[in-house]
Amino acid sequence: MIYTESSMDALRQGGDELADATVATLFERGEVGKFNTLMRYVSTAGSPLPEGLPEVALEYLRATGAPPAWVDWGEMEKARLFFIDNNVHISTALSFASMPACYVVPHVAKLLSATHALEYPSQRMAETGQFTVHLMRPDAFEAGSRFVPAVQKVRLLHASIRHHLRREGRWDVGTLGTPICQEDIIGGQMFFSLLVLDSLHRLGIHMSVDGAEAYFYAWRVVGAMLGVDQDHVPEDLDSARQFLDLYMTRHMGPSEEGARLTRQLIDLYEEVVPGTLLDPVVPALIRHLIGDTCADWLDVPRSAWDTLVKAVPRLLGVLETIEDRSPLGARALDRLGRLTTVLELSSLTRGRVMHYAIPEQLKKDFGVSAAVSRTRRWAPPAPTVGPR
Repeated sequence: MIYTESSMDALRQGGDELADATVATLFERGEVGKFNTLMRYVSTAGSPLPEGLPEVALEYLRATGAPPAWVDWGEMEKARLFFIDNNVHISTALSFASMPACYVVPHVAKLLSATHALEYPSQRMAETGQFTVHLMRPDAFEAGSRFVPAVQKVRLLHASIRHHLRREGRWDVGTLGTPICQEDIIGGQMFFSLLVLDSLHRLGIHMSVDGAEAYFYAWRVVGAMLGVDQDHVPEDLDSARQFLDLYMTRHMGPSEEGARLTRQLIDLYEEVVPGTLLDPVVPALIRHLIGDTCADWLDVPRSAWDTLVKAVPRLLGVLETIEDRSPLGARALDRLGRLTTVLELSSLTRGRVMHYAIPEQLKKDFGVSAAVSRTRRWAPPAPTVGPR
């Protein structure tokens, strides 16, 4: 598919008809609080739904409780093995590339700043990490998994933000389009898939073509379950590159909200890392992964570590060599990777599982002016400029 300014403009007007109608009905009937309370008991797929859930919520949960019929489970298994092989690197890319990329889009940063949750940046980071870990479990779509309920709740969370901003007249739809529109949801899908792969490549991680394509495919499935219109979503990495390049050209820039959210992100990870010696590593990694222009827009501080962090690919190359040549080393590194991911999530959540709830109001001051084959090493699609 070829993306143009006009096709992207059309995507800015689209929301999520099913989720939007569900949320509107819950608010109209005053049932949001009741829904949130009961949904705390819905954490695993296939569990009996609690008595007392509003009928509109039951209809929504039944309609969204299964993955798309077109899912290729072989590709999903390849994606899971790719994640196991690269979980620490993927966590790094999500934290220090994907999230800052969201902040460098001013209207997205404003949307993120609209929720009370952003006063607690660890919550959003933990939600993102948990979401990915749930997705990559072998039983992600089976009874007992946490992934499907998480997707259902996130989709309603998006709809509730659209509901608030439009109802309270705090979003210029004519200029900015629908809040959390189709273009932005697809853009987020690209941040968490293609941009992650770009970041792994920038870090010098050796990825196979099959592994990279499978990881992208898994996020296509996520996008479909989050209400993305499949007639307009990129179907492969080349079209994903064209979409992402055009999306960023259209929207990226500096903003106060973006800089503030980035500062919160840096402060958060400086608190997680013991001591102060390694504190400059966090902003240096962000700058390395998103580039100087975007980092300057986000007020990411500079330091001597900006040069030192460029040695990371060489260090990771040494670790990959150990992994390739020693089965024992590979198992040890895999265990270390899983442990590091668990410890990171535990630090961010203080051991709790995050709960995705429909916010009953927004901030009042918000305003808008297993190892994969290492043959056929993957390389990112070439940069492109969409037709204008």
